Amino acid sequence: MKLFRRRPSLPAESRPPLASGERVVAWCPSGDSAEDVVVATNHGIWLPSAVERLGWHEIHKVAWSGRELRIIPAAVLVEREEYTVLVDGPAVTFLLLEPGEVPDQVRTRVTKSVAYTTHHTLPSGAVRVVGRRVSGQDGLSWAVRYDSGTPAEDDEVIVATDELVGAARETVAPPP
Repeated sequence: MKLFRRRPSLPAESRPPLASGERVVAWCPSGDSAEDVVVATNHGIWLPSAVERLGWHEIHKVAWSGRELRIIPAAVLVEREEYTVLVDGPAVTFLLLEPGEVPDQVRTRVTKSVAYTTHHTLPSGAVRVVGRRVSGQDGLSWAVRYDSGTPAEDDEVIVATDELVGAARETVAPPP
């Protein structure tokens, strides 16, 4: 009996085009072919048939059912001067019969990417302000996500959001 079982290395034909400094931290099959793998790296997650990585900071929600990994990525609604307005992108789900450490790595790394988060009531609706760590970059990436029904293009909402993001940035800025 082995106390420590080592997981097989990711086969070369399944390896995504990793960036400089990017390394595989977990992987698992999600189908029958060599291309059907989910690969978690220190920078993000490569999904089956993906041509690029989804960064940890680009994931809004993750759920693990014990068999299925469901990811809801962020989609850009609009870029503003100091932050990005995000909405939920289409959910993607993968059946992982031998998940290994992939679900734990995904949960841990998405959670660690969030450095700052607060929810605020606005004159019309509400907004979540989020500062996230982006692997390989200094500082935080700032984004907001409006609650359903909040008029994101309303001038009063934009002014209030600008103030909230500015205040958030000041609270995490290093002292002079």
